[in-house]
Amino acid sequence: MSEAPGISLRGRMAGLAGRGTSTTLILLLMTLWAVFAIAIGDRFLSINTLQSMAFQMPELGILSLAMMLALLSGGLNLSIIATANLTGLTIAFVLARYIPGSEGIAWVGVQVLAIAAGFAVAALVGLVNGFIIAYLGVSPILATLGTMTLCKGLAIGLTRGNVISGFPETIVFIGNGTILGVPFALIVLALCALPVAIMLNATPFGAKVYMIGSNEKATRYSGVDTRAVLLKLYVLSSLLAGVAAVVMLARFNSANAAYGESYLLVTILAAVLGGVDPFGGFGKVGGLLLALIILQVISSAFNLLNFSQFLTLAIWGGILIAVAAVPNLRRKAQGGGRQR
Repeated sequence: MSEAPGISLRGRMAGLAGRGTSTTLILLLMTLWAVFAIAIGDRFLSINTLQSMAFQMPELGILSLAMMLALLSGGLNLSIIATANLTGLTIAFVLARYIPGSEGIAWVGVQVLAIAAGFAVAALVGLVNGFIIAYLGVSPILATLGTMTLCKGLAIGLTRGNVISGFPETIVFIGNGTILGVPFALIVLALCALPVAIMLNATPFGAKVYMIGSNEKATRYSGVDTRAVLLKLYVLSSLLAGVAAVVMLARFNSANAAYGESYLLVTILAAVLGGVDPFGGFGKVGGLLLALIILQVISSAFNLLNFSQFLTLAIWGGILIAVAAVPNLRRKAQGGGRQR
């Protein structure tokens, strides 16, 4: 008798690199921290360096959460960066058009309207992705590649590739302000990560996402409306990209169709390094956050050592190859293979 999807999920989650991966990542982080502290000295341990790391991580972290959700279902969302940029440009356009001359309640209302318009665009992109993938049966790679190209084309076409800049201080504060020395953007990341973690670990919807990633066909036969779950999942992924758009727009005090393009593959790297199975069904938010910290530590240390940013990207690429290849080599050495 075959194992029920729910039982299979619990078994998988119990043996998930949740604890194992977290322990490994913590040890790796401590090792890297010690090595860089010795190599760089006080500059690496300074408050300015730590605060710089905290300012740089949030938008990549939120985008990585968006990618993680798609990966957990056995899919992929290549459109998160394009969605974020189109969302940011929508917000920027409304702000640039209506903020001048506004004051009082109208001043606040325009900012709320701008952010609401941006999230509406992000949700629409998510609906398109989810519908094409879940209801039309198109491969997530092809579907999100299509929406990525569509969003980028619209963003460039409507702005002619120009930058829209100059936003109210309240908006800029989101990306550059601090509360008790803690960057507000880092608080935004925490406010995104915590609900996502709770949703995945403590709600029926999260269990269904893991089940779909483990075996979509068996999950569907067990009575789960997998199409509705996938539709909601891709909308949520796009909304997270929208949150990242607000943080990027605020941090740079500008919006452009080409911001953050190098982040796309790094979000996949962070998710996989953090223990998310690229085939779906496994992964924890805690592991993802640890992976993000490790990548940020490497980036900041290389910057202090005056290494080229391209070398950092090369190192990240090598880490992705190693993380993806080692488990497969281990399984082959043990004489087993992944059963789908």
